[in-house]
Amino acid sequence: MSDQNKFDSIRKNMNFAEDEPELAQNDPDFMLGISDDEMTNLFKEAVRIENEIKKIKGLPIAGFDEERNEAYLEYPDGRRKYASDK
Repeated sequence: MSDQNKFDSIRKNMNFAEDEPELAQNDPDFMLGISDDEMTNLFKEAVRIENEIKKIKGLPIAGFDEERNEAYLEYPDGRRKYASDK
């Protein structure tokens, strides 16, 4: 079986509609049915929840200081360890 025939066979098994462009089928909005804004809000909420879990467990939370333009870890006691600190 040639590579093209294998590809065609796989494509048929994946139920791609012939009249729809392949890019649209791989677009997350097409598959999930939610807008970019909704996806962004879900992502932000997931990060917030993960940070709350880390606080409860006593683990540091990664952040970025815009004034110093530098990444840091913030520990539950409030201290920050910047990437440049050694």
